Amino acid sequence: MNFDFSDRVGRVEPSATLAISNLASELEAQGEDVVDLSVGAPDFPTPDNITQAAKDALDAGHTSYTSSNGIPELKEAIAAKLRGNGVDAEADEVIVTPGGKQALFETFQTLVDDGDEVVLLDPAWVSYEAMVKLAGGTLSRVDLAQHDFKLEPALDELGETVSDETKLLVVNSPSNPTGGVFSDAALEGVRDLAVEHDFAVISDEIYERIVYDGFEHTSLGSLDGMEDRTITINGFSKAFSMTGWRLGYLHAPSDLIAQAGKLHSHSVSCAVNFVQHAGVEALSERTDDSVEEMRQAFEARRDMLVDLLAEHDVDVAVPKGAFYMMLPVDDDDQAWCEGAIQDAKVATVPGSAFNAPGYARISYAASEERLREAVERLAEHDYI
Repeated sequence: MNFDFSDRVGRVEPSATLAISNLASELEAQGEDVVDLSVGAPDFPTPDNITQAAKDALDAGHTSYTSSNGIPELKEAIAAKLRGNGVDAEADEVIVTPGGKQALFETFQTLVDDGDEVVLLDPAWVSYEAMVKLAGGTLSRVDLAQHDFKLEPALDELGETVSDETKLLVVNSPSNPTGGVFSDAALEGVRDLAVEHDFAVISDEIYERIVYDGFEHTSLGSLDGMEDRTITINGFSKAFSMTGWRLGYLHAPSDLIAQAGKLHSHSVSCAVNFVQHAGVEALSERTDDSVEEMRQAFEARRDMLVDLLAEHDVDVAVPKGAFYMMLPVDDDDQAWCEGAIQDAKVATVPGSAFNAPGYARISYAASEERLREAVERLAEHDYI
């Protein structure tokens, strides 16, 4: 039969990051050696204490459904962690989700109706746009590329973009795809606009523990005036190298949690039981050394990559967090990325996927050896 597909699914395209990764996998299956710098997945194993906690939970029989919003121990640990960030959080204001992406999806579906305006700060992670469109919202955007991906110099433009009609603003710091970390002054500017125009803000803090140069992460929900209008999204994939474990969460005022919880219960039911127990261990002090070891490795790779590119007269905005870098390329960044993977066998993501044409996103969640090889290949084939 010919299916009559819904309008909502026709509004979106497949994830560009996963599309490039799939192409890299196809080439590797054909015997090609591809340096894959396209996917945002740490290349470290999950810390042993977390893995052991999951095994212990399995041995203890934690394989059934849990309460929909998460096991009490994990919600309490998340609330305590948020309080440590200065966010006034209680366990019953938390929903534990199978991945941070699910937490975002539930938030958009709960808050956004047909025609509601959602504001994005470009370059923006690819799935924000898709989730807004699936919810029926409309998009307004503020371009940070002209400011080296910093928000503070763009606050006037943001002020001209938002209005009393704005329903939601999305802030992602540290940022995917830029690695930018927004200053406290920038976040305070967001706060002032949110209060003035009475809109909510999603604060996606999935990379909060991967920051460099002495920067300290500031949770938007910790600022005066943001307590009741911030939805904090976070997860375990990046800081704890738990991408395949699929564990995330959202924190929000209790009335939003009640509504989002309905969607959660009718879709995923709950996050995986034994994985939630591993999450409790991940948030313990016993994991801190492993997280710091990974952070230091990412920072060293960033420094090395910036220096290697400079040797080829390529100037980049130096990221202050996460493990991404925006590489300036030809105006046709899609063609550049396709050529780079076909000719140099180096996989990157077109900047256009993040609404940043003229750039390619590089993930330096790869060994120093492979990063050096990637730069050598790109230079050899005249891509840099």
